[in-house]
Amino acid sequence: MVAVAVTENFTYAAAATTTAAAVNIPTIDLSHPDAKNLLVKACEELGFFKVVGHGVPLEIISRLETEANNFFSLPLFQKEKAGSPDPFGYGNKNIGPNGDIGWIEFLMLTTNPEFDYKIFESVFGENLKTFRSVVSDYVKAVKRMACDVLELVADGLKIDEKDALSKLLKNEESDSVFRLNHYPPCPELDQQQVKGKHLIGFGEHTDPQIISVLRSNNTCGLQICLRDGRWISVPPDHCCFFINVGDSLQVMTNGRFKSVKHRVVVGNSKKSRVSMVYFGGPPLTEKIAPLPALMKGGEEESLYKEFTWFEYKKSAYKSRLADNRLCLFEKIEA
Repeated sequence: MVAVAVTENFTYAAAATTTAAAVNIPTIDLSHPDAKNLLVKACEELGFFKVVGHGVPLEIISRLETEANNFFSLPLFQKEKAGSPDPFGYGNKNIGPNGDIGWIEFLMLTTNPEFDYKIFESVFGENLKTFRSVVSDYVKAVKRMACDVLELVADGLKIDEKDALSKLLKNEESDSVFRLNHYPPCPELDQQQVKGKHLIGFGEHTDPQIISVLRSNNTCGLQICLRDGRWISVPPDHCCFFINVGDSLQVMTNGRFKSVKHRVVVGNSKKSRVSMVYFGGPPLTEKIAPLPALMKGGEEESLYKEFTWFEYKKSAYKSRLADNRLCLFEKIEA
């Protein structure tokens, strides 16, 4: 059963014409001797890059993809037993509480090990224990890789405290989340009236957290927006990971890094796209502000008002996907 039954109210976008190869999306081997500097450069110039040499076992990746496919292959009425994502659970078409919709269904989970998976018993049955174990193994591996990236970044920024960023993800109270996304095939894309266009699966947005780690099956759909406003399609690579700078990291670097605007489009009438995203977030009480080590001995002015992650998360939850969430926290020059 296709998760989204109609397309009349959905948004279409013109197909991106600029290729990722032409823009040269950085591919960074985390084992490279100069990885720390390459990561900093990628975060400054694009806010987005691909990592290889990540150390996440392919078996863990494959097992999770199998579990995700099994779940999304279930009848809609059964998936809906997993509840609405408030914030955790199953979602279909509706993205957030403010009217954003997409050609998507998803399962939102917390990475908190204390999360009670029993709410999914009626959906997964005897397979619940396996599903929980597979998700846990994947999240642990990807979190470890994300922390490695952040520690290399801290080193590249010449921050003496190696774990200045990674400790926020490692904190037991870290407010990180994990989402499985499914973009079903769309037969209507074969119709003449949508020729040359893509159906929006997940609308344009930036991620509010510190860092996002994404991978997908071997199906196109991810696009990022360049600084000049051009959208480019990112070729899929199911063995590698793509990383986004989030809004919080933009603030913590006082704008030196930029959170990248991105979206997912559906241009395939026959093949599903399945993706999995780890959103590395700080504890709810963590104050988000430029790191003192990056403020040039106190001479540099902060571009942002200090706020807690809870305050920013609450503000983001009230906004639409495409809204500039950070503008409410920018300092206004007199």
